[in-house]
Amino acid sequence: MWISHIPYAEASGRLKALYDRIKGPDDNVDNIMLAHSLRSHSMEGHMALYKYVLHHASNTTPKWFLETLGVYVSQLNDCAYCVDHHFAGLKRLLKDEPRAVAIRHALLSGVFENAFTESEVAALRYADVLTRTPRAQDALHGLVSAMRRAGIDDGRILEINQVVSYFNYANRTVIGLGVTADGDILGMSPGNSENPDDWSHG
Repeated sequence: MWISHIPYAEASGRLKALYDRIKGPDDNVDNIMLAHSLRSHSMEGHMALYKYVLHHASNTTPKWFLETLGVYVSQLNDCAYCVDHHFAGLKRLLKDEPRAVAIRHALLSGVFENAFTESEVAALRYADVLTRTPRAQDALHGLVSAMRRAGIDDGRILEINQVVSYFNYANRTVIGLGVTADGDILGMSPGNSENPDDWSHG
């Protein structure tokens, strides 16, 4: 990491309380969160956004597919940190190694049709354009219409938009601060979707 940070063992006050909310096994705090430690309010904002966008019980898009969108956006942005973390999380959710391998191959090749449904392909195409050419308004409008034609309702379109937008933010946080996965436990996430205030990683 290119800026200084406060390790868990040296934290106190509000920062320590936040670390205790988000830590995983053995007091492990992901490096993406450690990067916020000099401004704990931005860590709190980041975690709230992450939890509500990706790990909330009100979402109707399957969590494995939201993670897939995150892996794909992170791949497009060359953010190895987020690809590694969220592909590990995706594998944990799927509990199906061959399916996970097929998904990873499809994301790398850009040939989605053999691994995903029509609606999932439409969402991935939208993620691609929003990430790489966000000023392409006509294309994005057409892709929103394509998602709708494929059976994705507007609430789920919003969920997809928010996950794609979140990962672009997270990728730039990681890339812009030189964050690596050294010492992280890959694939940990806030598993208790029913409680939006439970940020613990496990």
